[in-house]
Amino acid sequence: MKVLMKVTLGLAAAALLGAGCATAKTETAAKGDAGAVKPSVTEADLGYRGTTDLLKEDVVPPAVHYHSAPPGTSKKFERAYQDAPPMIPHSVEGLLPITKNNNACLGCHMPDVASAMGATPIPVSHFTSFRPSTAVKGDQILKNGKVIENTSSEKLANVSIHKENKLYAGRWNCSQCHAPQATNDLVDSNSFKPVFTSEDGAQRSSWDESKWLKDIDTTKAGK
Repeated sequence: MKVLMKVTLGLAAAALLGAGCATAKTETAAKGDAGAVKPSVTEADLGYRGTTDLLKEDVVPPAVHYHSAPPGTSKKFERAYQDAPPMIPHSVEGLLPITKNNNACLGCHMPDVASAMGATPIPVSHFTSFRPSTAVKGDQILKNGKVIENTSSEKLANVSIHKENKLYAGRWNCSQCHAPQATNDLVDSNSFKPVFTSEDGAQRSSWDESKWLKDIDTTKAGK
């Protein structure tokens, strides 16, 4: 009986204590004290749709507007990180779609004309094939003329890296990595701060022949 009474008194005390805390929190919130918990964002801020009714299907998001400056007149964007694909700062009206047989980007960005056009030159990486030369001879698989057991070898001898005299066929789709930038305000701010490994990393690619292709042209080894 004594044990039961102690338990009952304990529960009652806990209930009173909880009620007191709740009352204190309510009073604090009502007074607007610094200790009050306040929402930092609204439901409308949680998504691009800009509405609190998240179940509505006919919500139209804000129209997206892009930079309208023609090529050669716009200010270049800093890269998002070291060797990041530079984003397109100018209008692309009339330049799309890009196909392997019709690429308007090359008229300004090929290395031999880029400087005169005030454009970012296509780096040497886009003139380089990193794919192994693979062939099947009978029931054998050969990479760069050497028989291997499978096609997933990570040995340097089975990797082909060589510079070509024209834009590499796997790089013709410029808009796969490079895209025009919208002028709209960001729905959510980006706090990422890049650390560039080269002094001019925000403006230039570090891909140059001396750094990436010197002494690693593995196609020479098999000849």
